[in-house]
Amino acid sequence: MLFAKSLLGALAVLVIALLAGSRHFYIAGLVPLFPTFALIAHALVGQERGPEALRETALFGLCALLPYAAYLVAVYILAPRLSLTSTLLAATVIWIAAAALLLAVWTRLHGA
Repeated sequence: MLFAKSLLGALAVLVIALLAGSRHFYIAGLVPLFPTFALIAHALVGQERGPEALRETALFGLCALLPYAAYLVAVYILAPRLSLTSTLLAATVIWIAAAALLLAVWTRLHGA
């Protein structure tokens, strides 16, 4: 199973690299959103915890789009102003802060 996961990851990186060099480079931004790891997580949660836990996991996954959106907005705004490295570093810090805020709010609201 671990080998299969690593193959999926390698395939995703290959597809991203190929798309990044093509005239349809923007599609490379869609590939990481394929729910490879979500499928694995949902299968495990669904098997071990049942449908209610699976629903809560899906809801949290929807909320987890907020830190990703914050990351993308930061990249969009910072890309013309900073170097590539500075842009990605700052956007990653913003993602970490947004994810930490999400976790704090989620645990407070859901008592976990």
